[in-house]
Amino acid sequence: MTRVLTNARLATLAEGSAGLGLVEDGAVLIESGRIAYAGPQAGLPPAAGAERLDLGGRWVTPALIDCHTHLVHGGNRAREFEMRLAGATYEEIARAGGGIVASLAATRALSVAELVETALPRLDALLAEGVSTVEVKSGYGLDIETECRMLEAARELETRRPVRIATSWLAAHAVPAEYKNRKADYLAEVAIPGLREAHSRGLVDAVDGFCEGIAFSAEEMAEVFAAARALGLPVKLHAEQLSHCGGAALAARSGALSADHLEYATAEDAAAMAASGTVAVLLPGAYYFIRETRTPPVDLFRQAGTRMALATDCNPGTSPLTSLLLTMNMGATLFRLTVEECLAGTTREAARALGLLAETGTIEAGKSADLAVWDVGSPAELVYRIGFNPLHARVFRGERI
Repeated sequence: MTRVLTNARLATLAEGSAGLGLVEDGAVLIESGRIAYAGPQAGLPPAAGAERLDLGGRWVTPALIDCHTHLVHGGNRAREFEMRLAGATYEEIARAGGGIVASLAATRALSVAELVETALPRLDALLAEGVSTVEVKSGYGLDIETECRMLEAARELETRRPVRIATSWLAAHAVPAEYKNRKADYLAEVAIPGLREAHSRGLVDAVDGFCEGIAFSAEEMAEVFAAARALGLPVKLHAEQLSHCGGAALAARSGALSADHLEYATAEDAAAMAASGTVAVLLPGAYYFIRETRTPPVDLFRQAGTRMALATDCNPGTSPLTSLLLTMNMGATLFRLTVEECLAGTTREAARALGLLAETGTIEAGKSADLAVWDVGSPAELVYRIGFNPLHARVFRGERI
């Protein structure tokens, strides 16, 4: 099928383009689900017999990408929200047996089908805002069976909705009660052998971990990364969220796709990440929800040339957020990102953070035709508005949804 989108205003976000890569009188030619041409309408090649769609001067961006979520899980943690309102910190809740560990029972109790059904409303909220690609982590099972079930559910989401799912093995998220004070045993008996099993079943696209004082040290995470490297899998890391533990430096040394959170990252971390190509994934929803006071060092990332992405961090405990549009506004208002940084952070740089930039994230010839069509007067409105969804249409792999 060949389609031509005409009378469009494009924000291509193409590599090397100035700013957002704007094309005021633009057109997109789509052939077999891929972009064959994107640029000025005057340069549109002949497309005899193509289905033509006049977009009425609407803005078109790459479809949005949520590059860090914990979308698949059981239950919720509204009670912990009440505790935080009463003054308890995230670390205090975790040390008291709450936090990540508190989601275990609800998640372990659900089948793959039930996990899918509970995740679909969250996924649908993202898709309704022009999202085409969502990263989904395990990490709330903390045993091999449940961790694999979570990723089976994530894979199943692709069959239930027109979406691209990227999965991450996150068994090194916390230590379950049955392994209390035995982190080394947990890694050796669950996290690493479970990774090998999940990989053998085609469930894993990348390997993640939580490097923090209440979770795993950089040295412990290096063991998990070594296992990932042996399987040929890319890595990423929750790093420097609550304290500085050396996670960002480990991610950079390991050539990680991304290091995420990063409130306590240093200038040295920023430089190392820039040199390694490791994307800084900023998560303003978690910063907002747990009332953090230390923001990620955005100026240091800018100075070093570190790429920055934005994501919802959708999870039941610290960021029950299913709006990437709101995430962009938070990135601008809380972290002082520019409009260009917010839009690039949820398209091009989010794709880079998933190792998918060759496939999606910009409007360029050769890439998947993943587009979002907006009823806005300028791209800045996508960052400026709060609680308003101006999506006109979503195009995924060339099909209008």
